[in-house]
Amino acid sequence: MFSPKTQTSLLHFICLLTFTGITRGQSHGSVVKVVDGRQAILPCSLGPEQNIQQMVFDWKKDGGKEVFFYDAGIHYNNGRSGQDEQFKGRVSHFEEQLRHGNASIMIRNTKVADSGNYTCVFPLLKPERKTFNIELIVGAAPAPYIRILNATDTGVLLQCKVRDASPKPKVEWQDSDGNVLPAEEPQVSDRGGRYYITLRTTVTKTTSNYFHCVAKQEDFGHRIEDDIYVPEKLLEDRSHHVATGFISGWFSGILTLAAALALCVYTYDSKLNCVASKYHKNGHSIVRLQNRTKNVILYYDLKMS
Repeated sequence: MFSPKTQTSLLHFICLLTFTGITRGQSHGSVVKVVDGRQAILPCSLGPEQNIQQMVFDWKKDGGKEVFFYDAGIHYNNGRSGQDEQFKGRVSHFEEQLRHGNASIMIRNTKVADSGNYTCVFPLLKPERKTFNIELIVGAAPAPYIRILNATDTGVLLQCKVRDASPKPKVEWQDSDGNVLPAEEPQVSDRGGRYYITLRTTVTKTTSNYFHCVAKQEDFGHRIEDDIYVPEKLLEDRSHHVATGFISGWFSGILTLAAALALCVYTYDSKLNCVASKYHKNGHSIVRLQNRTKNVILYYDLKMS
């Protein structure tokens, strides 16, 4: 039987594995999955009754890169040299767990490049050396980027972009109640296993006018989202975009910044929160309206006469 102190120590480590390995990454046998930027625990143990404080164990990645080396108390974090640059300052072991046979390591601030096959080896163990094999998979899950594209007679067109994700996420639009919204066919680009996805939807007025773009990576149990508020006036009076043509006609085809600012105030109610700018491109006069408090940007495209 273990002493109360030992039982408490083991319980703390089990909790660490549980809440770090599942909440921050999932461990299934010899496979550990985690989202980049978080920490991963790679398990390796000879059993709770084996004291390994005076033993040697060596962690390597893909058969060659030195990840962590321990030799009777001497290791990469207290003076030993030879650790691969990729892992310097990011790998630690569980000192208090060595007496219970635990040679697991923790990799902090994981990167996609950390993905690979790891071995934990006890080279001097008698009667024969023992090797543990662990696969680490680090996924990239950047937050979605949302913007308002346009207002039409049927609603307000929203666009969501997910960039540089791995593995491929499932992207969907939801309303504030979590209901999945109908959307256009997603545009997907696979760039060497890194996915770039664009998804558009047209929305109409709801009780809150908040909409969410959600990216899910079910293999990791990971979900990340962003939301956007669509101004009520934009949803109630979708014909406001026609006001652009009205103003442009009023100014003989030249939309001034003063007129653009007036349109911005008409849309968002507050002059202090509206920023209007204008530029020319490919024979078009482009007016950019931004509401700073709601981070909403609209582009109005006027054909120059």
